[in-house]
Amino acid sequence: MARPSAPQSGVPPMAVNAARGVSAGADFVRQRAGSLTYQTGTLFITGIEGFRKSWNVRRWWGEYVEQCAFLAGVTALPVMLIALPLGGTISLQVGQIVRQIGAQSGTGATVVQAMVTQVAPVAAALLISGAGGSAMASDMGSRRIRDELDAMEVLGINSVHRLVTPRLWAASTIGVLLCSLIILSGVVGGYFFNVVQQGVTPGSYFDGATSLLRLHDLLATLFKAWIFGFIAAAVACWKGMNCDYGPSGVGKAVNQAAVIAAMLVFAANYVISTLDYALFPPRI
Repeated sequence: MARPSAPQSGVPPMAVNAARGVSAGADFVRQRAGSLTYQTGTLFITGIEGFRKSWNVRRWWGEYVEQCAFLAGVTALPVMLIALPLGGTISLQVGQIVRQIGAQSGTGATVVQAMVTQVAPVAAALLISGAGGSAMASDMGSRRIRDELDAMEVLGINSVHRLVTPRLWAASTIGVLLCSLIILSGVVGGYFFNVVQQGVTPGSYFDGATSLLRLHDLLATLFKAWIFGFIAAAVACWKGMNCDYGPSGVGKAVNQAAVIAAMLVFAANYVISTLDYALFPPRI
């Protein structure tokens, strides 16, 4: 039997397959990059368009109040249950370290500084994105699969202005309000472990708590909480309004919204904290 002849071009088959694999990989990367760019653009468009009509308060005031009440109801109790042990854990860990150098009174400063500058805005944003953001994404997704969003557009109603704008402001407002609750709960938890368990006097605890704080720290925390709440609501509304049709599409949008919001919140927190520490160095 005669052997099969080699390819006319003289190129080995393995090289042809490798070239095809490289081409397919490049096409896949190109498609993924294009999809990521498109999704990022739609996210920014949703957030900016929702913020653009904020001045027309009369159109979204009622929905804003309802969303604020809903977000406060689903996040108030969980945030206290998280902040209490979190403040206690920070106090316990720091107290064990500073006890070895005889500086137990510095535990209060560490707890309050950490709660105010880092823990409070991030915890508030994660709770809003996990509890409230999931509800927002499912609500928007349900409206999409029932064609309510298209019906609003047919009637000449901008669905972003009517639905997204009040949710953006509600999440930002509740995020700012939750910061005070988180700080208070964390300070109470730290007080229990540092004063009751470790024997530090209450005066030393609260004196140390106020020694490192400045008004700028509180203002920066409130600003971060507002930004993080805005991000969580924007991501939830964006994923809900662009989900696939069907119940499975809504469920995927809810899961993706929570994950994407958490990633963006941590990234934004790193950027804002870096700029803040560079412009306003912490007190020593």
